Amino acid sequence: MVRCFTLASLLVLAALAASMVVLPLMLPPLPPPPLVLLFFPVGIMAALMLLAFSPSDGNAVVYAS
Repeated sequence: MVRCFTLASLLVLAALAASMVVLPLMLPPLPPPPLVLLFFPVGIMAALMLLAFSPSDGNAVVYAS
């Protein structure tokens, strides 16, 4: 079985996990973002869903030989 993680990558992951636990306790809370900025993720998700469920034109695909 091949090892996926080296010692260095495990140390980096442990440091990131520790920082996600410690930093929220030290940093002050941020004010909420403006309402307009909250629509950007909703718009991106709507565009991705539109692209995912729209039919693709498989006949227009050109294969190079």
